[in-house]
Amino acid sequence: MITLASTLLVQPSSPADGIEPSSLQVAFFYVSLYLIAIAQGADKPCGLAFAADQFDPDHPKERASRSSLFNWWFFSMAVGIYVAVVVVSYVQENVGWGIAFGSLCAIMLCTFTVFLVGTPTYRLYTPTSGAEIPFARLARSLATLARSSGFTKRHHRREEEDEDSAAKSEKAREVLQLVPIWAACLAYGMVYAQLMTLFNKQGRTMDRRVFGGLELPPAALQTIGAASVLTFVPVYDHLLVQALRYATGNPSGLTLLQRVGTGMAVSLAAVSFAALVEARRLEVARKHGLVEDPGATVPMSCAWLVPQYAMMGVADVFALVGMQEFFYDQMPGELRSLGLALYLSVTGIGALISSALISFIDRVTSRGGDSSWFADNLNRAHLDYFYWLLAGISAAELVLYLWLARSYVYNNRKRTI
Repeated sequence: MITLASTLLVQPSSPADGIEPSSLQVAFFYVSLYLIAIAQGADKPCGLAFAADQFDPDHPKERASRSSLFNWWFFSMAVGIYVAVVVVSYVQENVGWGIAFGSLCAIMLCTFTVFLVGTPTYRLYTPTSGAEIPFARLARSLATLARSSGFTKRHHRREEEDEDSAAKSEKAREVLQLVPIWAACLAYGMVYAQLMTLFNKQGRTMDRRVFGGLELPPAALQTIGAASVLTFVPVYDHLLVQALRYATGNPSGLTLLQRVGTGMAVSLAAVSFAALVEARRLEVARKHGLVEDPGATVPMSCAWLVPQYAMMGVADVFALVGMQEFFYDQMPGELRSLGLALYLSVTGIGALISSALISFIDRVTSRGGDSSWFADNLNRAHLDYFYWLLAGISAAELVLYLWLARSYVYNNRKRTI
């Protein structure tokens, strides 16, 4: 649909000819975008959960392979992002939007065909006859936990509680104890949101010339994060895990919560470095008298941005992949796709919180005619202040996360995670 929409919108009835697209064309285009969002919401948690279900959790070698699956799944996603930014964007600008989206459509058809061809080899689990829908079962479990005073009188559970009620209450607790960990990860989602937004705006104002004069588009800087993921995943999976396994005695090298916490610490370092770089960029702009010239290129190489992009890529390998495996592993078996949806909501809700915070700060700092922290003229703005605020929020939530992680009891008792 989006291929067709992009083709329709470049027909003679285009803004370049002074004629706006029709309402039907615009509606068709937006429906296409919303369908992609709906498909992503269904595919990302369910697809990864299905892939992880192909490994037998009771088999040591298959369990180890499942841990590697999460690393290489994320690696594959990074490959897709890298190709999209480098190749597809080039085709869009130099060949045509219809050709670019048409190529993506063809790739999706090919991958869907491969998926269908592999159907006979998939490990499928037969649902229990007469079993409830997982979400209905979760609702009943929460209701049972409430009736048994599990929220306020956990140590005074009724002796007459039957086995079924006890099992339901236990499952409800397994889900509920994930909520504080999930909430403590939201600061990471706030920092992650800057990769595609404020980091990109920083790069737009800087000198992006490389190799003696070739000017990179600002979006090209996003490939640095993807490239660091592509580099670090093999290093982590084949080298770092082996070294950590020897040092800690843990088959996975780090526990899942340790892995996520490491990623949060690296993201804290990344946003702190971004604040220092932005302060330096503003200083250079003032030194060269460019404060009042929003379109000027600040004589400061975009190479200064490489460390913050690279650190966020490394942080993703630790934190995001760790969240994937943690929320999958700790959810009851029939709700594992919901667990992966929780992981995805960390970045989604984190981005919403970041947007709301930016809007609030923009209104407050622009009162009285002063320049907002997010002024259109970045040479008068103060993104560095916002980065330091994010660093403070990240540090506070990291402390909270470490406190919660120390008292967390893993549900899967067959492994030490």
